[in-house]
This record gives sequence, C-alpha cells and structure tokens, in this order.
Amino acid sequence: MRKESILYEKEDDRLRCLVCNRKCLIPEGGRGYCLTRENSDGKIYSLNYGEVSSEAVDPIEKKPLFHFYPGSLVYSLGSVGCNFRCRYCQNWSISQARIDGFPTKYISPEEAVENALRSNCTSIAWTYNEPTMWLEYTLDSAERARAEGLKTVYVTNGYMSEEALNLLGPLLDAANVDLKGMSARFYRELCDAKPEPVLENIIRMHEMGIHIEVTNLLIPGYNDSDDDIVALVNFMVSEVGLEVPLHFTRFFPHYRMQDVPPTGADRLMRARDLAIEAGMKYVYVGNLPGTDAENTYCPVCGELLIKRDGYLTKTVGLSDGRCSACKAAVDVITD
Repeated sequence: MRKESILYEKEDDRLRCLVCNRKCLIPEGGRGYCLTRENSDGKIYSLNYGEVSSEAVDPIEKKPLFHFYPGSLVYSLGSVGCNFRCRYCQNWSISQARIDGFPTKYISPEEAVENALRSNCTSIAWTYNEPTMWLEYTLDSAERARAEGLKTVYVTNGYMSEEALNLLGPLLDAANVDLKGMSARFYRELCDAKPEPVLENIIRMHEMGIHIEVTNLLIPGYNDSDDDIVALVNFMVSEVGLEVPLHFTRFFPHYRMQDVPPTGADRLMRARDLAIEAGMKYVYVGNLPGTDAENTYCPVCGELLIKRDGYLTKTVGLSDGRCSACKAAVDVITD
C-alpha cells in the first residue's frame, strides 16, 4: 500500500527524504537507497505501508531483549527494505528486496494489534528488516498498541534521523539496537554506512527513557579484536550506562561473507569478560549454546536471577524487581 511520507522536504526539482540519516535526494520517479520511498508527482510515498513479509509470535528473548518482560511473548512483524547493505545480513532476502518484486500481505495497524492481543502477547515488535523503513506504519501501529495496553519494540540498526526519532520516542517502550562496531571503516566497507548516527541515537534513546539493549555481532578479523571490543565497551560505560544490557553474538558465515569462519567461543567469552571488568552489569553471549552466559545474575552478590536455556526462561531469584538474596534493585522490567 502506498502512503505519503510524513518526513520529506522539497529541494530544487527533487525531494529530500528525512526518514533516516541518509537523507536521500530523490528525483521524480526515483527511489531512495532503501527502495521503499519513491518520488511521485511531487510527493514522497512509502511503498510498503502495512505490507508484511514476515509474521511470528516470538519469545521476547529472541529480539534479543533480556530485561524487558522476560519470558513474555511478542508479536513480531517485518516488511521489506533497509538503509544498510550489510554483507553478512541474515535477512537479506527481505532487507534487499523491492516491494514490487516480493510477496507480502497487508495487515492494518488495527489487525496487527488484534493479532497481538489474541496471541496473548505483552508487546508488538517491528523487526526482521529495518523498521524505520516503514515509519508511518509503525507510528500508526504504536499509537493503536499503546491504546490497547501493548508495549512497543523496535529491533533496529539505529540509523533513523533525528526527526524520525523525535516522532518515535514517545511511542516506543523498548529497542534493541544493533551496534555493528566502532570503526568507520567497518561500517563503510561492510554496511555502506557510518557509525556516528548510530552512536548518537543510542545515547538519545537512553535519554528519552526508552528501554534499550545493545547487540554487537562479533565477526572474526573485522570487529573482534580487544581494541574493537574495548572501544565499544568504553562507549557504553561513558556515554550510555553500566545498567544497559550488552549482547555479544556469534557470527556464522552468511550471504556475501561465506568465507569467514564462525566466531570462536573464546573470543565471545573474552568480550564478555572485558565488558564485566569495565563495570558493565549485564553482559550476555548469544548463539553459543552450552554456557551460562545468557543467564542474568545479580550485579551485587552474583545470585542467579533469571535462568535461560535457549528461549526457555525461568525467573528463579528475582522478586519485585530485587534480588531475592541481597535485596539489591535489579534493572529488569517485569510489570
């Protein structure tokens, strides 16, 4: 479904999209970098409003969000399009697709909220592809969700514009931001993007009171050195907060990076150790079964609070937002 964009401006004989930090200047009949915004008859239109490529009821831990209603269900929706070109994208078949060449089904904001409520979900998430690419739809859906008591979630690369985040912020309860790394070279060569807007948006989301968790996919030889990890951890410590959950995730060969080996377990655990040594309270390792690195422990006394086995979650040492053993306040949203 086509819908006029809410963020663009006229510049000479072209239109500048203001949805993300690319701020594409689009000629008549052309599309932006994401392939979901088109200049037609002097207006920019979103081409994928309500057009769903992927739909599921997921455990909230799959986003991953470990400190946002742990053990709850989230109704997840994805469309097509992205403002990145990650060489290792796991969802490239939808993120790099053209809306007019990919099968989708229309789900209105009202129907999406009804589906979430019917499935006993606590929240609704826009995920799988970059959710900012269907900004208008997620805003309309978030307003409807909030009115019905549902929480709202973005799983995002964090490249939305300041204008978009100003609109989203008041309607967003939580976000997992994929921080690819701290290197401009990494972002340029592997994602065709820049790190600065992502870092700025992580800070702004935190300041706006959105519950955020940050994920960093460690890719051997690209962003997994001690220097890379320390730079990312230092950013989290100094600019965001010790209490913000940080997820280091294992890379597997995919898409255009089939020749890169999976991340070694030692590298992932080393990253976790470095973050904990720097004072981060909640540090997790993903895609690495057989460890205790997805459990939540009390940052004061070390008591096991939430036990995770895959996507099975059991709260064992947490009561009314406090550690059952030492009574310290814990940064987990449960009600």
